[in-house]
Amino acid sequence: MRKKLYNDRRSRTMKDAVKTVKKSISEKSKETVKDMSAAYQAIDKAAKRGIIKKNAAARKKSRLMKMAKKSA
Repeated sequence: MRKKLYNDRRSRTMKDAVKTVKKSISEKSKETVKDMSAAYQAIDKAAKRGIIKKNAAARKKSRLMKMAKKSA
């Protein structure tokens, strides 16, 4: 039960960070770099703990960067 809680929390943190990055990209915010860093950290932690697989983490990071470069 406790591990599920930790996993859910880490997953929620990752999803929120990704949403924040997407929002800042669409608004062309100056905080995009900071948000991107937080999202990368959350994705890496989720992959490290086994919440998502390594390739899924790489794919998420790649797609976020692609979105950021496209909007810039």
